[in-house]
Amino acid sequence: MGVGRFAFTPLMPLMIRDGTLDAATGTEWAAANYVGYLIGALTASWFSGNPRRGLLLSLIGVALTTLAMVAVDAVRTPLLGAMLRGAAGVFSAWALVCASSWCLAELARRGAGQSGAWIYTGVGLGIALAGVLTWLGGRQRADWLWLELGLIASAGAVLVWAQSWGQNTAPAEITEREATAVAARRKSGRLALVLCYGSFGFGYIVPATFLPAMARELAPDPLLFGLTWPLFGLAAALSVAAVARWLPSTPRQRLWALSQGVMALGTALPLFVQALWAVAASAVFVGGTFMVATMAGLQLAREARPDDPTPLLARMTAAFAAGQIAGPLLVRALGSGRWAGWDALGWTGAIATLVLVLTALWLWRGAKPPPKSLRPV
Repeated sequence: MGVGRFAFTPLMPLMIRDGTLDAATGTEWAAANYVGYLIGALTASWFSGNPRRGLLLSLIGVALTTLAMVAVDAVRTPLLGAMLRGAAGVFSAWALVCASSWCLAELARRGAGQSGAWIYTGVGLGIALAGVLTWLGGRQRADWLWLELGLIASAGAVLVWAQSWGQNTAPAEITEREATAVAARRKSGRLALVLCYGSFGFGYIVPATFLPAMARELAPDPLLFGLTWPLFGLAAALSVAAVARWLPSTPRQRLWALSQGVMALGTALPLFVQALWAVAASAVFVGGTFMVATMAGLQLAREARPDDPTPLLARMTAAFAAGQIAGPLLVRALGSGRWAGWDALGWTGAIATLVLVLTALWLWRGAKPPPKSLRPV
């Protein structure tokens, strides 16, 4: 998923350099990916009976759509790129929802529920891998990089298929701990989870989409501007690993609130400091928190519906997708003017910062330390 969902971000500046697309077309392709992610989230509940099957289908789809991006330069029709990025969004949403549903249930079945946080390091590792490959190979043509990433994604799909062959697909039994969590989550309401997760999607999308392009304006050398995306992915992987290792018992709602607070700092910094170091720091702050927030939100969803978490996971992911679609739409709606020294991208970043701060405060105030018997999965 880290490759299929996010590889276009570091590759877009290189494709513009190669003449494969222009900035406007790149924005449209990014929007197509967000729409596809929304469609994937809305349809992920198809796999509630067998999330492992949905996971394998999604990984195959990610590999094929990544490989097919090689043909974009040869065919020279913007529609093909938009279709491929839209399909990659569908498969990426399936991957996140089905992996969360199946892997967390399988770990719970094996009595290793506290290891659930580790599966979310995979997205960060995929982002970092795509970023490092783009950074080191930034002087190659972009279509060669798409081919290399497609082969890596294909190898990953084969590996997951081989390792998961013959595994159980039935939902895990509900333990006493999880039954208590269901009752608690019903009292607080699942709608709040969906709304906060959608706000998170809007808050993180500006840096997640435009960081390499912002860095390229400050330093045109690929070895400089390309470093922002490996930093983003590495921070994502290491932050989740750190939480899994040292904070397994921290209430997930508090963890989510802290993550969104730090993310707000990352979205605000480039608004006030126009320097490469500020963009790099933003990559670390946003990259180091967005997967922790994702992990915490989806683990809370599993606590709310341990019997069948896939529909709630899908609703939350759909809200997230809608939030991230709203970000580029707002940039486009604000147009090319400047107000108070900020352009459309700056004002969208400012609004995203405000949304992140407000939801972080709400999540923090609404969090209650769980009983000793209720340790987060």
